[in-house]
Amino acid sequence: MNSWRTIFMGTPDFACPTLQKLIERGDNIVAVVTQPDRPKGRGQKLMPPPVKELAEKNNIQVYQPLKVRDPAFVEIIRDLKPDVIVVVAFGQILPKTLLDIPPHGCINVHASLLPRYRGAAPLNWCIINGETETGVTTMLMDVGLDTGDMLLIEKTPLDENEDIQSLHDRMSSMGADLLAATLDRLAANDLVPQKQNNSDSCYAPMLKKEDGIINWHSDANKIHNQVRGLAVWPGACTTIGDQVLKIFRTRKGNGSGIPGTVLQAAKGSFEVACQKGSLFLQELQLSGKKRLDCSSFLAGYPVSVGTALGSEQPEEAPL
Repeated sequence: MNSWRTIFMGTPDFACPTLQKLIERGDNIVAVVTQPDRPKGRGQKLMPPPVKELAEKNNIQVYQPLKVRDPAFVEIIRDLKPDVIVVVAFGQILPKTLLDIPPHGCINVHASLLPRYRGAAPLNWCIINGETETGVTTMLMDVGLDTGDMLLIEKTPLDENEDIQSLHDRMSSMGADLLAATLDRLAANDLVPQKQNNSDSCYAPMLKKEDGIINWHSDANKIHNQVRGLAVWPGACTTIGDQVLKIFRTRKGNGSGIPGTVLQAAKGSFEVACQKGSLFLQELQLSGKKRLDCSSFLAGYPVSVGTALGSEQPEEAPL
């Protein structure tokens, strides 16, 4: 337990384990700040962020500013007199006026081994780029983009078949534990912040829908990593005939042929040639249809050997 007056800022599921950890420890959480409710689903009903739901369940005051740099909101935070502000996947850039309020700083949990993968989508790009190791970093925030002094780092191996959902869940849990340790060691005056080496940095930009388009004239390993890294959103995709085909899980093979050509499509094996090697498509979804394993997909949508999958994406109906 840490007795500091703590404000927690976060929005998605990734932030919830850290907030839950602070609640379970009995930390003095004076407020939670999260993004405004957003419309979701076909009915576009306003839905609260996961962090808001968790905070309200535990009777914690919630603020949802449209812009955190609004002077009126900054004054609200100042009046709360926080000793520290914890930030996990909040979704807005904090202005200097806010960063300067807590005497022990604003501490961010970032899902990469800084200074590598600064930016909005570190987990995804770590997988897409085929990294074999990743981790979580806690840092003191400054006005730059993930450029603040580092506090603690925890590393973990990254399996070549692990996808973004699995990694997300592991990193959110690791981040919660690392943040708790960071607060305790800061309170004990047992941490020395370390400057980041900017020359070692790389950027992990926000994902775009077009990042999912598969180019079969790439090697199998690269496409496999693309599928793993985009399995939640936007999903790696290609075309089969005039339909969009999303691919959520693959296995690397040694087949060869014209890139994009179907090599096998029977008995639960759907193999496609790449520029180098091949991929077995294991989990797929046609636009407007259910997500299926390979056997179920082929049972309802027979595919002939020699069929060419395209790398161009037509207009897509919502899945």
